[in-house]
Formats: sequence, structure tokens, C-alpha cells
Amino acid sequence: MIKSRAAVAFGPNQPLEIVEVDVAPPKKGEVLVRIVATGVCHTDAYTLSG
Repeated sequence: MIKSRAAVAFGPNQPLEIVEVDVAPPKKGEVLVRIVATGVCHTDAYTLSG
């Protein structure tokens, strides 16, 4: 397994928590991409609100 950090929502209307997660390594024909920044859209905010 590969260790990574992720912003995880553990419940509605709660702040995201940065936690370490295990990610399966890429399979044949797949690649691993490093994400250094991302945005949050309206749909993300709506989903987080429960």
C-alpha cells in the first residue's frame, strides 16, 4: 500500500480533517498522479453540508 494524505469528511457540517490513508498501488496500465492543489466547487460544499 502507498501512504497518502487526504481531506476526509467524517460527518455533515464538520470540518474536513487531513488524515493519512492507504492507497493501492497502480495496476498494470494505470499511473499514479501527484495532486499538489485542487479546488472545491459548489457541489462539494453542498455534499459536505449533508
